[in-house]
Amino acid sequence: MSDRLTEIEAGLPPVPQPAGNYVHAVRTGNHLYLAGKGVHVTGKVGQDYTKEQGYQFARETGLILLAVMKQELGTLRKVKRVVKVLGMVNATPDFQDHPFVINGCSDLFVEVFGENGRHARSAVGMVSLPGGIPVEIEAIIEVTD
Repeated sequence: MSDRLTEIEAGLPPVPQPAGNYVHAVRTGNHLYLAGKGVHVTGKVGQDYTKEQGYQFARETGLILLAVMKQELGTLRKVKRVVKVLGMVNATPDFQDHPFVINGCSDLFVEVFGENGRHARSAVGMVSLPGGIPVEIEAIIEVTD
């Protein structure tokens, strides 16, 4: 697991600058609250993108969230557990596969953290998201000292 985490950390994308007057994460006690993140493409799942493409966007968003965790904690080794994920999908009104899309992030967290990556989750549809992005995800992480 140790070598795998080193490899994952080395391949993480850069953390983007906040798009407003907020921070990427707030730590209080042993919890790290991550602000919503998304990839820089525009469009709706169910119209411009398939659910499989949405899954990939959610996975890429998960990588950005991992990069924020690393930036805030210094290493992913301080992640004790992924507690909660909120995944929002910019989708057409008739789209019903929001959970499939957000599985892209959930599956990544389990790949990285094993059973400690399993989390409570909400996967919901939105009429729009900031900048027209197709997926936005936020998370709550339990951390060690």
